[in-house]
Amino acid sequence: MSIENCALKEGEIQHMVIFNLSHQKDSVGAQRFIQDGTRMLTGIPVVKNFQAFNQVSKKNKYQYGFSMVFANQADYATYNNHPDHVAFVQNRWFKEVSDFLEIDFEK
Repeated sequence: MSIENCALKEGEIQHMVIFNLSHQKDSVGAQRFIQDGTRMLTGIPVVKNFQAFNQVSKKNKYQYGFSMVFANQADYATYNNHPDHVAFVQNRWFKEVSDFLEIDFEK
């Protein structure tokens, strides 16, 4: 795959969040959170190119990451207000995430 195929297109937004969980790293609880988050968030129609990661750098304190792309600001707003995203944040994120950093890039 060439870099051109991976690059953001004009107006697209790449939303990333890196985070730590209250669960032990790689525990059943952590794996369940990542799996459930992936299932719930990829079910939202405006989410493109969703990826879940284990962080390996020793240069920061975070252990996991989610990354996704939105076609434009309107799709990003749709995602933020989507009932599945709101439910995930209320029912899982606030309860199981101990620290996070959110990063959004636009071309």
